[in-house]
Amino acid sequence: MTRIDKNPSGADSAVTVRGLVKHYGETKALDGVDLDVRAGTVMGVLGPNGAGKTTLVRILSTLLASDTGQATVAGYDVARQPRQLRRVIGLTGQYASVDEKLPGWENLYLIGRLLDLPRKEARTRADELLERFSLTDAAKRPASTYSGGMRRRLDLAASMIGRPQVLFLDEPTTGLDPRTRNEVWTEVKAMVGDGVTVLLTTQYMEEAEQLASELTVVDRGKVIAGGGIEELKARVGGRTLRIRPADPLQLRPLAGWLDDLGITGLATTVVDAERGSVLVPVLSDEQLTAVIGAVSARGITLASLTTELPSLDEVFLSLTGHRASAPQDARPTETREEVAV
Repeated sequence: MTRIDKNPSGADSAVTVRGLVKHYGETKALDGVDLDVRAGTVMGVLGPNGAGKTTLVRILSTLLASDTGQATVAGYDVARQPRQLRRVIGLTGQYASVDEKLPGWENLYLIGRLLDLPRKEARTRADELLERFSLTDAAKRPASTYSGGMRRRLDLAASMIGRPQVLFLDEPTTGLDPRTRNEVWTEVKAMVGDGVTVLLTTQYMEEAEQLASELTVVDRGKVIAGGGIEELKARVGGRTLRIRPADPLQLRPLAGWLDDLGITGLATTVVDAERGSVLVPVLSDEQLTAVIGAVSARGITLASLTTELPSLDEVFLSLTGHRASAPQDARPTETREEVAV
């Protein structure tokens, strides 16, 4: 039975990292990284190019040795027990690593045998994963004939052959079209549903919001922030109150009246005519209460009243000073909290 360490909070921890340091010459890729990943969850690791994300994954998956620091994965010491650890982890890197000359089925069967699965179990497991990843019809075709999305799904299937306890995904959807990316997300969610712990590096803000339950933001080899998505958004601050009056003709008068009240300080309201609402920046609960009270006292009939936290992309920019380098295929989903009127 594989051991699972406890993190300081007392919750089961599948990955524990303390003071991890890695140099490349004079460049410090990792500079004292601490990290805890709760078992059965997805930890998203965000950061600009060169932040140290891939170096962290390579160390935790035993492909690279750290200079100093300690790390345990699934209860195994990364530096002292690499052979045992490799039997309980899976890795999907930024580029597909399957043998393109072999058919998809043979790729999976070969990896199963390398993991010491009996022949019958390796065959059964290959069949199961090809079906799960919608690759059964292409099972006998060389991987070189697969599309980019199919290769990525085959790569994910390969990482699951040994039923890993911990799965490392290093920017797994880079270069994929939106449809294929959604398919990959579905499979990752299914893995987590099966009890797999996932450490995901990504620069897609939408991907982090779709998959991760917690985030760690790294920059220049250091952890600069961490916590739940909503927690990080709240730390950045800058909520926006969206007021939608029942009468669209009240939009601009309402905006001007709120500006005249001066409740939000130097910030000004914005009229979103397309959505029929007034956007009011609020920096504190007191300001939020004051605006709602003023609108109620004015006797304006409202169709809706919501607050919106900053997008994850805005959080990333605020924390690192950089925008995410990867292109966005869709606007990050806005987070709204309903406010009683």
